[in-house]
Amino acid sequence: MSTIDFLMQGLAVAMQPMNLLYALIGVTLGTAVGVLPGIGPALTVALLLPVTFKLDPAGSLIMFAGIYYGGMYGGSTTSILLNTPGESASIITALEGNKMARAGRGGPALATAAIGSFIAGLIATIALAFIAPFIVKLALVFGPREYFALMVLAFVTVSSAFGDSTLRGLTSLFIGFALALMGIDQLSGQTRLSFGVPDLLDGVEVTTLAVAMFAIGETLYIAARGNRLPDKIEAVRGSVWMTATDWARSWKPWLRGTAIGFPIGAMPAGGAEIGTFLSYAAEKRLTKHPEEFGNGAIEGVAGPEAANNASAAGTLVPLLTLGLPTSATAAIMLAGFQQYGLQPGPLLFVTNPQLVWGLIASLLLANLMLLVLNLPLIGLWVKLLTIPKPWLYAGILLFATLGTIGANPSVFELGMLLAFGVMGYLMRVLGYPIAPVVVGLILGPLAEQQLRRALAISQGDARVLFTSPIAAVLLVLAALALIVPLIMRIRGRGQLLSQLAANED
Repeated sequence: MSTIDFLMQGLAVAMQPMNLLYALIGVTLGTAVGVLPGIGPALTVALLLPVTFKLDPAGSLIMFAGIYYGGMYGGSTTSILLNTPGESASIITALEGNKMARAGRGGPALATAAIGSFIAGLIATIALAFIAPFIVKLALVFGPREYFALMVLAFVTVSSAFGDSTLRGLTSLFIGFALALMGIDQLSGQTRLSFGVPDLLDGVEVTTLAVAMFAIGETLYIAARGNRLPDKIEAVRGSVWMTATDWARSWKPWLRGTAIGFPIGAMPAGGAEIGTFLSYAAEKRLTKHPEEFGNGAIEGVAGPEAANNASAAGTLVPLLTLGLPTSATAAIMLAGFQQYGLQPGPLLFVTNPQLVWGLIASLLLANLMLLVLNLPLIGLWVKLLTIPKPWLYAGILLFATLGTIGANPSVFELGMLLAFGVMGYLMRVLGYPIAPVVVGLILGPLAEQQLRRALAISQGDARVLFTSPIAAVLLVLAALALIVPLIMRIRGRGQLLSQLAANED
């Protein structure tokens, strides 16, 4: 069957009434969460993991994807009207969008963000549908050693992508590895790191860790920072519609932002932030109105917002085809797959094509829903900004606790939720990224399994990892991804010291 046939089958699944309802709930929640400063889609998906435990897998995953897309949309509203990005990928939007709002052009800024997000999401989702089968065909020839090498590359790049320090990212990853070792070894049946506690024989629940780190830890961190400066919401004055000039200046940045954001989101260690910065730099270089940049240029909103949403679809390429997350939300979605006993990767396209293609097709419908929801309901989203912060954070903590108890009614599990939540808070305070911990817990056992299979086939000869050209190339890339940033950082420090010495002379 062709990709178009699979996509049409997926549309039939996505257009079922219950799945449409799940998509609508997802995009509405995602937009609302994206609007709220400091609370991103990863936190929302983590909160819903225990609640959706007994729901239909296809519907739940469609809702999670809708939250992801909606969160990318909603972040622009806060950036433009409040100058406070709801998501890190919306930082660039605040530069020009808030200046437009202050000049009374908040409506066109919101419109170009919403329409650009729709166009970028539509094109990127279609690209996802056509590119994914080719990657799946390539991945189907992978053996244990190739999979292990691929996961090593993913571990290194994910550790580098999250946070400012590769060492801290790797430290977080190894915390996840340590947690993954708890419980009964699946190959030998031996008990590992259970410390005589029967509740640890089944290992650490991914859902509990995800909710604790992203919901409890993040909320404690945000609440502890307090309100340092009063927030001023810029009113949307005048029409929200774009003029002919706005359209003429926006359509090329939309397309360029899509072309930049999608491949960067699909790359390991990509992420929406990089794409938005590159898109902004490209628009600043190509604009015919350079004097407006820094003072409210509409291209500086259109391009980065398109790149932002295109990267969201790009992130799903390695997640669905290889089972590798390249963003915090993708890591939580991977946990969502696993709670239903599903492992994203090439075999999922073979064993459960209706679910995968239904999920991809639902993204097309989610984009349309978001366009309809965003502009007419802008007044509602702005009112969300007036919710008292103590109520918001207390509600998140309560919802996280009740959801965990509902999925696993155990006092020990509740204690682990609290312990991991405090650990997540401390890691954020000390500057350690928390997403690699979840990635390590999820992918660590899979990497261990593939390594042990490869060594069993070669009768313990570790050189087997380098006899495969694909595995060898992936391991070399992983080494370069680890070494090159260190060399660049050392050279940067050397140049800084030279400049300071020259200034002293």
